[in-house]
Amino acid sequence: MTSNPSTSPLIPRTLLLPFILITSLFALWGFANDITNPMVAAFKRVLELNNVQASLVQMAFYGGYFTMALPAAIFIKKYSYKVGVLIGLGLYAFGALLFYPAAAWESYFFFLMALYILTFGLAFLETTANPYVLSMGSEETATQRLNFAQAFNPMGALAGLFVAKEYILNALQSNNVDAIGNLIYPTLEETSKAIIRTNDLLVIRNPYVMLGLVVIALAVVIFMVKMPENKSKSGNIDFWPSMKRLAIKPQFVEGVIAQMFYVGAQIMVWTYIYQYADTLGIDNASAVNYAYSALILFLVGRWICTFLFRFFSPARLLLYFSVLAICFTLGAVFIQGMLGLYSLVGISLAMSLMFPTIYGIALEGLGEDGKYGAAFLVMAIVGGAIMPTLQGVILDFGGPGYDDIRILGVPEVNFSFVLPLLCFVVVGVFAWRR
Repeated sequence: MTSNPSTSPLIPRTLLLPFILITSLFALWGFANDITNPMVAAFKRVLELNNVQASLVQMAFYGGYFTMALPAAIFIKKYSYKVGVLIGLGLYAFGALLFYPAAAWESYFFFLMALYILTFGLAFLETTANPYVLSMGSEETATQRLNFAQAFNPMGALAGLFVAKEYILNALQSNNVDAIGNLIYPTLEETSKAIIRTNDLLVIRNPYVMLGLVVIALAVVIFMVKMPENKSKSGNIDFWPSMKRLAIKPQFVEGVIAQMFYVGAQIMVWTYIYQYADTLGIDNASAVNYAYSALILFLVGRWICTFLFRFFSPARLLLYFSVLAICFTLGAVFIQGMLGLYSLVGISLAMSLMFPTIYGIALEGLGEDGKYGAAFLVMAIVGGAIMPTLQGVILDFGGPGYDDIRILGVPEVNFSFVLPLLCFVVVGVFAWRR
């Protein structure tokens, strides 16, 4: 199934500056996502946690989306997209700056609360920015425009990974090994561990504090620039009537379900690549290079798909890429060694178009109800909180390691990727039904 090339401009000239500013937000939350993914392994080592405890980083991070997305949608329905963006940036900065007292208190719970609040801001930004971009031009080019804007998300993610590697993982003293490659930190006395723990938590703190200051600066710029308001025509909340209309639209309801499973798969693939690499003798700092490769493929895929939308319908392209993701994930599960790791990296190419395409298909034709619809699609990001924790449970089956037992003939870290496999099947069914 193909679609005719669009004759409408992707971005009207009069909206170019607002589009650029809002698109910068996609990079900003990409940075937050991918500086945080390696923190699961970092906190596990520094604070000597098990896999389930360490996965609470993702529970806090993506749980904030679920908590705040609907309040954000109600807020922007009453006021405007611009105000929603400014509130989101404020919460983002506040959460990032809370890393300062969290490090001072050396409290894992405080770090989790800081991440939770930070993602209140991200929920506001995603609830606002995605439909804002869809509205900046004709509905004919809306999904293509959102894919174009979302292509800047992995650019921010690459920057987040760079900071995580160069300024966090490489600087953690708890990662030091002896002459034969064994970790030194677990063998130390508690007084020595306390010194290293204090140092490492400060290392984790500093990039987040700097990020908070950058976010404040961007908020000032957006505040000063005239932006299209896109306020609700009536200004009424109209919550329950909108909910009833959304509930009877299968395309929207199934889109929310597909989005939840997709985000769960994405976060599992990008979080547990470090644990997968660990079983192959690759340390966390070196494993970042494979995460880099995954994000580069993700970025390339976004640009390729923006072009392919000229010739294929969004649903058909989503189906093709879902099948590709399933094939790569089967490789990650059942192929051991470096080829399995390469398969895991390759999944990112297949995932590249999924989030914005599911988003665009689910919201198509919703009109004013799209503001609440957008909130549910952002709430679906809670899949990124639930699924990694379930994968952590699988990783703890045989003990705290990643190759303690064999399941279907493969290490438990390989087997754990049956969860992303299930998620991609759900996305594929959604695309096939469209």
